[in-house]
Amino acid sequence: MTTTARHKTSNDSALVAPGRTRVQAAVAARGGAESVDPAELPVRPGEDAWTSEEVHELHAELITELDRLRNEIGAAEAAITGLMRDSNDGAGDDQVDAGTKNISRESELALANNARDSLAQVERALGRLEGVGFGTCESCGQAIGKARMQAFPRATLCVQCKAKQERR
Repeated sequence: MTTTARHKTSNDSALVAPGRTRVQAAVAARGGAESVDPAELPVRPGEDAWTSEEVHELHAELITELDRLRNEIGAAEAAITGLMRDSNDGAGDDQVDAGTKNISRESELALANNARDSLAQVERALGRLEGVGFGTCESCGQAIGKARMQAFPRATLCVQCKAKQERR
């Protein structure tokens, strides 16, 4: 028997099954992978069409990545807060200690910013998967390719357009 717990949202109550995050529950409420018709996802010539199982697997991978990145951002922000607090007790530190603290703080800030960028990309990929545009190149409008999307679901450009972008 499966039980559910209630979590209050800004609009109304949503049922959240044990072991699921609010993000997963919110995605499920929007339709999630169930709302995606695999036949509508583009593929390149010679590739097999998407299956429901592949779409569900990709969707679950994106949700897992979303949770992981949110946890990583939370941990980085806690570390930054601790480093900022410790930087105030620097009385008596020599230049090397002060420099080490600055490098640690800048490193944590860079990690947090990279995680935020990745989080935005994952959220965008989920939106495209559940809406319109997943698997379609934003530059040329052609199919990105099923294999590329399975390897890197955040891709927004096909291999050719990405190569052109990187040469600029």
